[in-house]
Amino acid sequence: MHESITQLDWLVIGSYLVLLVIFALWLARNQRNREDYYVAGRQMGAWPIAISIMATQCSTNSILGAPAFVAFAAGGGLVWLQYELALPLAMIVLILLFMPVFQRLNLVSVYAYLEERFDVHTRRLLAGLFLFVRAFATAVTVYSIAIVIDLITGVGFFWSVVLLGVFTVIYDVIGGIKGVVYSDVLQMAILVAVLILIVTMLTVDAGGPSSMLNALEPERKRAIDFAHHGLGDGQTFAFWPMLFGGFFLYLAYYGCDQSQVQRALCARNNIETNKALLINGLLRFPLVALYCFVGVGIAVYASTHSEFLAGLPISNDTPNYNLAVPYYILSQLPAGIVGLALVALFAAAMSSLDSVLNSLSATTMEDFIRPQAKGAWFDRNELTISRGITVFWGSVTLLMAFFVDDIAPTVLEAINKIGSLANGSILAVFALGIITHSVRGLAACTGLLLGIVCNALLWLYVPSVSWLWWNVFGFTITFCSALCIQLTAVFPSFQKHEANGLWRPLNIAWAANIKAIAVLTLAFLVLFVCLWAL
Repeated sequence: MHESITQLDWLVIGSYLVLLVIFALWLARNQRNREDYYVAGRQMGAWPIAISIMATQCSTNSILGAPAFVAFAAGGGLVWLQYELALPLAMIVLILLFMPVFQRLNLVSVYAYLEERFDVHTRRLLAGLFLFVRAFATAVTVYSIAIVIDLITGVGFFWSVVLLGVFTVIYDVIGGIKGVVYSDVLQMAILVAVLILIVTMLTVDAGGPSSMLNALEPERKRAIDFAHHGLGDGQTFAFWPMLFGGFFLYLAYYGCDQSQVQRALCARNNIETNKALLINGLLRFPLVALYCFVGVGIAVYASTHSEFLAGLPISNDTPNYNLAVPYYILSQLPAGIVGLALVALFAAAMSSLDSVLNSLSATTMEDFIRPQAKGAWFDRNELTISRGITVFWGSVTLLMAFFVDDIAPTVLEAINKIGSLANGSILAVFALGIITHSVRGLAACTGLLLGIVCNALLWLYVPSVSWLWWNVFGFTITFCSALCIQLTAVFPSFQKHEANGLWRPLNIAWAANIKAIAVLTLAFLVLFVCLWAL
């Protein structure tokens, strides 16, 4: 596929990578301590935080996988859009309950809350779980994206990892969370511009938006599936599992995962944090719709240009549909613009990788290293150690990418399942802390393990149940079992911080954010009507 990449394209790609490093150096000039490095001195506004959060979600796997799902996957189509209905609802709960608590405590690591509410063992258990899962998933992500870069450019797997990983690690180490956030803003701007260009070209080729939609197979135009429930019928992407499972998944990801919450903790106050969540809740759907409609255009283009699918690389005796978008880019865009489009794919990959590395570093520093220190640390020493930890995690994940090839194909198919295995249970532990006053750490951790084990049994023995439901089951089992264990155990009542309970943050959140909640509720209703109309 790399025959169409010219020297001008490589110049565009190289210039972009060098620009990122220079930009990081400029941002690093005011870094003085670990809080500057991990939470930008808590001085960031809502817009860059919101765009950075969206950029992390909009990975290369999304940009390539979602169009392939819409255009070619069996049972695929615009049904993927119903997944996004859960997002505004999840943002409402985060605004009401979670973020007021986290913001009030001035956290760097979200897992520090668990020590405040429960004990140090609960904090370390969930922090360690995050480090293990995220490091492994990041290595697999690097591997999968490097394979795609190699297929597109022909530079080889090693240099694909270098292009993707080394430059990301360099600007991440230098720029800290500011480098992550502002580079994500730049990368998102490039990505959206390229996606709009591709959709425009595909729409013109199809004869207009209505002609393009009319040419799509009828079953792929259906955006809402009420006919299935995912509870044993083998239908993963039905409406109910995507709404309820997506709701708990998004709550866990945006409210309990360090790689996401860390950006929210950078805001100057709770008002800016909630604005960022509001912006994300409103703008994520248009972004997802944009790359899903790239899939609509690709499907129509492939049906009218018989040579298109024949040009895709073969994987397991079938065309690699995940490369449909880059193949269209290489075959249809002029020199220079091809380089910019490939920069967009690099940007999607880097925006997912940079935030994870910084959050791995923050969790290691805050939850494991700093608590062991005796006496005060100098700010410069903390900053140097923080950068060194980022180098460590960057090196680990890049090196692991060279050793996951035997298992990556299986893991890539199951990566969302792995997340859903624990997401609901992790969310339940945080919810137990915020909603209840008496549950202790031992009961919460026992409930966490029970929830994960039950989901693992579903995975092994009841594969016909949609993995999206695991998020609901994990939450319910962990929450209820922890309550039962606490009620039946001979544990004294535990209430370390009464202010962390339900009623105080809830009352404050209703009074301060009623407009945001109303807007998000309206957004949910409008999205539902639009998808129903499709």
